[in-house]
Amino acid sequence: MRAAKPRLDRRPGLPVYRQIAQRLRGEIERGERAPGERLPTIRALAEELGVHRDTVALAYDDLAREGLVESTVGRGSFVSASNGGASTPAPVFEAPLAPVVTRLLAFARSRPRYAADDAVPLHALLPDPALYPVDGFRRCLDRVLRQGGEDLLRYGGPQGFAGLREALAGRLRETGVAADADSLVLTQGASEGITLALRLFAEPGDAVAVEEPTYHNVLAALIGLGLRAAPIPVRDGEPDLAALERELARGEVRCFYTMPTFHNPLGTSTSLSHRRALLTLAARAGKPVIEDAYEMDLRYAGRPTAPLAALDGSGLVVQLFSFSKSLFPGVRVGSVFARGGALDGLLALKESADLGGSLVLQAALADFVTRGDYDRHLAKLRRTLCARRDALLAALAAEMPVGVRWTTPEGGHQVWVELPDEIETRDLLPEAASRGVLFAPGYQFHHDGRPSSGLRLSIAIADEESIRRGVSALAAVVKERLARGMRGGRADSVYV
Repeated sequence: MRAAKPRLDRRPGLPVYRQIAQRLRGEIERGERAPGERLPTIRALAEELGVHRDTVALAYDDLAREGLVESTVGRGSFVSASNGGASTPAPVFEAPLAPVVTRLLAFARSRPRYAADDAVPLHALLPDPALYPVDGFRRCLDRVLRQGGEDLLRYGGPQGFAGLREALAGRLRETGVAADADSLVLTQGASEGITLALRLFAEPGDAVAVEEPTYHNVLAALIGLGLRAAPIPVRDGEPDLAALERELARGEVRCFYTMPTFHNPLGTSTSLSHRRALLTLAARAGKPVIEDAYEMDLRYAGRPTAPLAALDGSGLVVQLFSFSKSLFPGVRVGSVFARGGALDGLLALKESADLGGSLVLQAALADFVTRGDYDRHLAKLRRTLCARRDALLAALAAEMPVGVRWTTPEGGHQVWVELPDEIETRDLLPEAASRGVLFAPGYQFHHDGRPSSGLRLSIAIADEESIRRGVSALAAVVKERLARGMRGGRADSVYV
């Protein structure tokens, strides 16, 4: 019979998650938990101990790194079978995974766990479901099905529905991009577009220049494709051109992936002069540029700057777009703009990967765009996002202590916050979650997962009052951490 649960010491200097890990480690080593035994769920153990679920998750992660615990999605966490040589209750054949998949799993498991369902979701880049134009899109679906019938339920072909490509090309021409329907390939959101564009220029073992920090799913895509990141530091909101020139001069660096407008996670946009200089040095190096314009429709302040694809006269730039953040992600439609051999290569890659997207959804989107419903939705969405951004910036100014800095985006969903260097935001997350606010810690946006004093806040889902409440809670945690004067080593400073 196991001993009664010990009390957790909540005094400063004693991380709670390490106490939990130590308790479970002792039970395993003493044989009180048998090899193959299922451990309590994260939720159940958190409730038993009166702590936050993220704290228990960190403890389980520690034990997994030591090889004492094995976790499987959908099954739970078990004492490792190697502890005593026993087999698990339900042994299954485990086929050896490709090394690249093993690395991708490790990257995925390093991402933060968000288990506080009732917390202010300042971490989420998912568009607010309350703003989805469900009724208007339903009418478009009904209309195109009545008109298109069974033709829209066939395979769509690799390039996608011509009507939507024409509508998107018209919108791109308004930004200065010399696009037509034939220069676009429709994709399953921006994610497939990113993967196709990377595969277009690089093969396993090659490197791709990426901004540091950058979108974490791009880092995952690089790992999944067997590619390496060549980090380009971002200074004052713009990638360092001298560093970029050096990296592009290396033969193994095949291209540059960049978000010049409403950067994720920074929220910043580069200047026109910087964009021109970037294209000049890329052309000199003979290396293509992948421009991710996933939030191009979400400007709510300032004046637009011509995208790289509009400034490029030689076919150097491949541009990505997606409806996932400006409309809703479930429609899974994005596009890639390319010219010449790059376009031919995209079509070949797309056809090898799938037989085309959903024609009926693409046709409904074309109807939604051409009838003006999309622009009316954007007008409402931009007003909402602008009000939320203003509420976030005002709350940061009112609540955060001296030494905290943040960006002021002119569009999109994200604001980047830099805390004093002694705070590691990965360590701060469980404590913030226990106070009722979530954020995206900066380490996950770095190619090597290095400690970071930065964090990303999102205005996508939380309304203005929730934003103010969340920032107040986050600021209180930051002030307390600074008052304790603790250095932020890796997860050694997590308290609940």
